[in-house]
Amino acid sequence: MLAFGWNTPEVIVILLVVLLLFGAKRLPELAKAFGKSLREFKKAASEVEDSFRSAADEEERKKLAPPAPGAPAASGPPPTVPTDKQA
Repeated sequence: MLAFGWNTPEVIVILLVVLLLFGAKRLPELAKAFGKSLREFKKAASEVEDSFRSAADEEERKKLAPPAPGAPAASGPPPTVPTDKQA
């Protein structure tokens, strides 16, 4: 079993269809473009993941940091906002 749950015959049929649609001369060009797109997608996904991690780390540091001198100490859970839901 290959990627995405595909079997070998399914992959061969897909490759044959691609070959018929685009021709043998354009396949290297298409593969290069696909590889470049995949690298850019992975790079963007990595940047987003790093951004989320740094934001989460910053929030964790804020929670663990001692309060600034003169700042009121937080006691208990944060206040909640009442809602106008009718039961």
